[in-house]
Amino acid sequence: MTSVDSAAPTDVIDQVAEGTARLLESVKGMREAGVGEPSLLPGWTRGHVLAHIARNADSLVNLLMWARTGVETPQYASVSVRDREIEEGAPRGLGEQLADVEATAARWLELARTASDAAWRATVRNRQGGEIPGSFIPWMRLREVEIHHVDLGLGYRPADWPAPFVARLLPEAAIDLTKAAAKTGTGTTAFAVETTDTGFAATIGSGEPDRTVSGSATALLAWLLGRSDGSDLTGPLPELPAWK
Repeated sequence: MTSVDSAAPTDVIDQVAEGTARLLESVKGMREAGVGEPSLLPGWTRGHVLAHIARNADSLVNLLMWARTGVETPQYASVSVRDREIEEGAPRGLGEQLADVEATAARWLELARTASDAAWRATVRNRQGGEIPGSFIPWMRLREVEIHHVDLGLGYRPADWPAPFVARLLPEAAIDLTKAAAKTGTGTTAFAVETTDTGFAATIGSGEPDRTVSGSATALLAWLLGRSDGSDLTGPLPELPAWK
């Protein structure tokens, strides 16, 4: 996903700290056996999600170091390394998982809180190769924390997402789904989305929309991200483009 930098990095870092605290409370309430139970992501256990959250923090430490020093440090060494580390980390026990998520989150937060204005202005590349400003890195972390907290299936739901997070991510998701539809040719013809609570409206896909899907901003976002079946929305639901 991509987005303009619509919030000061320090404000987003505070949101990351708050979201991380909520995430850690959920993990601390887990049973030991829960680590190996299915998450809400197909094919992944909760252990996979926790390992991914931790390795994502490490990857964004890499980008922060790149922004701070000017020395190119890729987010991940490779896709295969990223995937292998998640698979290897998934079976660990709850204590080890929790310690890993806590430690990696703390390292990221420490670097983010001490970043200079020059670091926020620096240009780095995400794992897809797209150029982004350093100031975008906190938003990348916030998305991971909030979305994957839901994916753990521990009672934290899209309805619990903070309103500023939803307000920023919803238009971003609409733009990126339109790009995905054009790139992959998946999904149906263009359709409109509109919120019943915030005034947001957009068309997803190219051409004249043939239907409108409406609901709260949170409900629409959850559906667009594949975190809801859309049963709380109004209007005939089209096939969504595949995320790429």
